[in-house]
Amino acid sequence: MATIEECRAALEKLAENMRGAEGDVREAAAMDRSVSCRITDLDVTFVGRLTDGRIEVDDTLPGPPREKAQIRLTMTGDDLVALVGGELHFAKAWGSGRVSLEAGLRDLFRLRKLL
Repeated sequence: MATIEECRAALEKLAENMRGAEGDVREAAAMDRSVSCRITDLDVTFVGRLTDGRIEVDDTLPGPPREKAQIRLTMTGDDLVALVGGELHFAKAWGSGRVSLEAGLRDLFRLRKLL
């Protein structure tokens, strides 16, 4: 089971990957939205913002998110680490229910370029 530190490192790696993105991926990430990533097996939620093409994690909270973020991800810590490490494909994980992504319809259409 992944630790909180490994999950935070995975989110930082994802943020770094997004900073270096170009073209359609960079354009899709160029929005300003609140973001939460709930890690079910650790019972924690990382909260922050997607802004200027990168994710900034502001806090790690125990339990479910206190406020509803505009973009919400839910998964296990191992799945987060595997997704960022390229060992798990997002569409397959989402289709099988291992990963949940909730957002407004317009944001979902933009995010599909990222995923």
